[in-house]
Amino acid sequence: MKTFAPSPASRPQLPNTDLARDFLELTFVLENGTEMDRFTRFEGTVTVGVSGESGAVPPSLDGDLDRLLTRLRSEAGIDIRRARPGEIPSIVIEPVKRSSIQRVAPSAACFVRPNVAGWDDYKRRRNDPTTYWNTLRARERMAIFLPNDVSPQEVRDCLHEEIAQALGPVNDVYRLSQSIFNDDNFHTVLTGYDMMILRAYYDPALRNGMSEGEVARRLPAVLSRVNPGGGPIGAVKRGGLSEDWDRAIDTATTPRSPRAKRLRAANDAVALARGFGQSDTRLAFSHYVLGRLLLSESPDKALAAFIAAGRIYQRRPDTSVQEAHVAMQMAAFQLSLGRADTAIGLVDQSLPVVRRSEHAALLSLLLMVKAEALMLKGDTADGERLKTEALGWARYGFGSASEIAARTAEIEAISPRTRKGDPA
Repeated sequence: MKTFAPSPASRPQLPNTDLARDFLELTFVLENGTEMDRFTRFEGTVTVGVSGESGAVPPSLDGDLDRLLTRLRSEAGIDIRRARPGEIPSIVIEPVKRSSIQRVAPSAACFVRPNVAGWDDYKRRRNDPTTYWNTLRARERMAIFLPNDVSPQEVRDCLHEEIAQALGPVNDVYRLSQSIFNDDNFHTVLTGYDMMILRAYYDPALRNGMSEGEVARRLPAVLSRVNPGGGPIGAVKRGGLSEDWDRAIDTATTPRSPRAKRLRAANDAVALARGFGQSDTRLAFSHYVLGRLLLSESPDKALAAFIAAGRIYQRRPDTSVQEAHVAMQMAAFQLSLGRADTAIGLVDQSLPVVRRSEHAALLSLLLMVKAEALMLKGDTADGERLKTEALGWARYGFGSASEIAARTAEIEAISPRTRKGDPA
């Protein structure tokens, strides 16, 4: 199994006016649309513990957790560490079976809940108002529940997203192109943007109990410290909502919904997103989702959707990760047509950003496509070498041998080399 070496994320360059708007929208609205009437965070040292009471702790969890805490200290300036033996942690991480999580939160891979001590306590008190986000006055205890029977990458992704939410933002916003606080799932680890948001959360000028107006008045000074190149800001207010599009894209991306319903919703999302502007990332994501849904029955229409998404992402300086996801689909399509050099070119231009974003699953798929393209050209030795590397990343990204075998078979099945009967 291959893993990524620790590396800090680069800080994006963006105006403080935009950063302030995002901060308010991430802070004062829950994912379900509920308004928050006060600002909350931890005060003092934040401690993190891991509980094995409800099941085995994944072997990869400790290493990925330590790397994350190091980043939070150095990049976000948060006083956070592992809890010592006998110390009650501020944040407890309790791995449980994925099926257990899905029974209580069908649409969530993992989640965090305030003011509960662990899984058994959560099940007893899940309807207790004192465990609701909108009743908090300060953050003192949080419990994170993540699956222990998934790939190492899924465990790591849950660590990043849920620890970040336990510490700071309570909302996910599709409009954000450089953030893990976004349900499009393109980013899987905390980005430089996310670290700026968290650093602002723990700036000394903010404190528990502040109203949105009070926070807004202090943000100019806070962001001048967090993002000194972002320039001055004037009046700050939240961004507008897009409820119809949000509902459409949520339906289109929900696997348990009937396929026909998902397809209609994806087309609706494209139509609605055109009203946001031709360079809006939500329009690009709508095309991308539509392309994924069309792949099996209408490859040509899927290709057109991916091209439309790619054009938007290519025009923006902040969507290189999204562009790499589109490139993966395009490279697979080119491979299926026997255009090995074109497929290799698409993969090569995407590999650096995918490695920086630490997306092992996507990296393994790109390398599998390139390996198959090399073998199609007759370069068997380099193809086999690259396939071995791809499998190393797949063990982290996909985990189980059956899932890895299925993904490998998918790539081999589209290649003219294997379609002609040449053994894989």
